[in-house]
Amino acid sequence: MSRPLLATRTDTGWRLPGIANLHSHAFQRAMAGLAERRGEAAAGEDSFWTWRETMYRFAARFDPDTLRAVAAQLYVEMLEAGYTSVCEFHYLHHAPDGRAYDDPAVMSRALIDAARETGIRLTLLPVLYMTGGFDGRALAERQRRFAHDVDGYLRLLDTLRVHQGPALRIGCALHSLRAVPQDAMDAVLAALPADARIHVHIAEQTAEVDECVAVRGMRPVQWLLDRADVDARWTLVHATHLDETEVAAIARSRATVAICPTTEANLGDGFFPLREYLEHGGRWGVGSDSHVSVSPVEELRWLEYGQRLRARRRNIAAIEAGASVGETLLRGVLESAADSAGFTDTSRDVVVLDASAPQLAGACEPDVVDRWLFSGNRPLVSRVEVDGEVLVESGRHRAHELKAERYRDAMRTLLAD
Repeated sequence: MSRPLLATRTDTGWRLPGIANLHSHAFQRAMAGLAERRGEAAAGEDSFWTWRETMYRFAARFDPDTLRAVAAQLYVEMLEAGYTSVCEFHYLHHAPDGRAYDDPAVMSRALIDAARETGIRLTLLPVLYMTGGFDGRALAERQRRFAHDVDGYLRLLDTLRVHQGPALRIGCALHSLRAVPQDAMDAVLAALPADARIHVHIAEQTAEVDECVAVRGMRPVQWLLDRADVDARWTLVHATHLDETEVAAIARSRATVAICPTTEANLGDGFFPLREYLEHGGRWGVGSDSHVSVSPVEELRWLEYGQRLRARRRNIAAIEAGASVGETLLRGVLESAADSAGFTDTSRDVVVLDASAPQLAGACEPDVVDRWLFSGNRPLVSRVEVDGEVLVESGRHRAHELKAERYRDAMRTLLAD
């Protein structure tokens, strides 16, 4: 039996459900385009690990005011692009030298304020970050502002949960298995509320997989699934490097994989095995991660295009004959959003596409999503509502100019010598 189509023609344009962005590091929006010069590595050997050194240097420049300004600009861009909620994977907890602020939650509050000012739904995921590798080595100097012990981390979560409401959820993020020892992971998971959402970076890099095998005797996804009750509350971010057993096991767990195609391409991470995962019934969504792009169109288009390049075939995401690739992709992100982000009623989160745009000339319900995703780069979102409130009209957020000016001021501060 065919499923209802996602697009509806109205007097104001083509109406679609709002989209969840499942993985964001807001501060990295400010460094987009600033890590594209070759480093000291040999030609072709720049990688995630060399990019990370640039990121650490940039992260050290942020304070609560600049984080709030950058995040607000980012959230305006997300809403204008059709994202109506965002999962913020937040680890800039302390001052650059690692000392706690007088208010240990001040950096988290900066993100909450940015979301409230712009109207986007926010799932704030404070990050537990404790060690520099699977061998338990100490964090490097530039990682000190990310660090918590278990007690301090749980206090932070308790402090933030009092602010939860219809547009704010507080979840938990384990930075990665290399950054959180098993005893700490077990203690945090035991202390979480039963409905808490749990996100973790995993299997993003082959070096990470190799180190896990060397130290723990198995691959990271396999290790996690063997030692934690991974279920629909969990989101595994990237999960790029999987073997066949892990692909099937994640799908059985009902966890969501957050795939971040534009960032994974920018960092040279590799291709997620999408077709194999879909054939097992796996659940997934997308995130803009480092924000080299802030567009669900690009994430979904390049998820499909990456798979086509990998397989040298077309229409990879559409498993059934006659299925629309665009509808399949959009339905995938919609079906995982509530479990990953924690917002169970988003029926009044709406994206409206400009029906007068040339790219949509002659569009009909069965093809409008494909036309949106695969017909170029002109922004087609004209209106966005979150919980029924109009935030974007004629393609512009109501606070577009104000947030852009504050962002420009923040950038002058961040880039000052």
